[in-house]
Amino acid sequence: MPLFSFEGHVPQVHPDAFIASTATIVGEVTVEAGASVWYGAVLRADFGPIVVRAGANIQDGAVVHGAGLVEIGAGATVAHQCVVHGAIVGTEALIGNGAVIQDGARIGDRAMVAAGALVPPNAVVEPGTLFRGAPGTSAGPLSPGAQHWVDTNPEEYQKLARRHIAGVAAVER
Repeated sequence: MPLFSFEGHVPQVHPDAFIASTATIVGEVTVEAGASVWYGAVLRADFGPIVVRAGANIQDGAVVHGAGLVEIGAGATVAHQCVVHGAIVGTEALIGNGAVIQDGARIGDRAMVAAGALVPPNAVVEPGTLFRGAPGTSAGPLSPGAQHWVDTNPEEYQKLARRHIAGVAAVER
């Protein structure tokens, strides 16, 4: 797993976390137990720390940049190709594929940011609500379908991470 110190800050990764071999983690990054950072994801903490709380998952191709404190809450999902820049993501929140979360934004616990949404600087997404559009706006409480994803995604990605820890191996050609 590519880990890089930066200006004396060394990434701290819990032994029970899954870091894909092609993920890159730089600087003052903490990845807690049961969290996962997937293939091609980049976590770069050179302007502020990044904390990935227990059981959270940062999926393939996501970019998380520490421009000020970035915290990804316990059990939260930052899906494929997302950008989280200087923002706070609450416990078990779900950030949909390709969403962009800008500086100072706060995503509430168990909220969902729809795929492709743009959360502008300093915006607040209330807990348990759906945020969609570019630039985004609140779409009210989560639908039952969206609630299902918020409810099931943390555990499913923790199971998947354990499968990858046990079952991924480089292939020689």
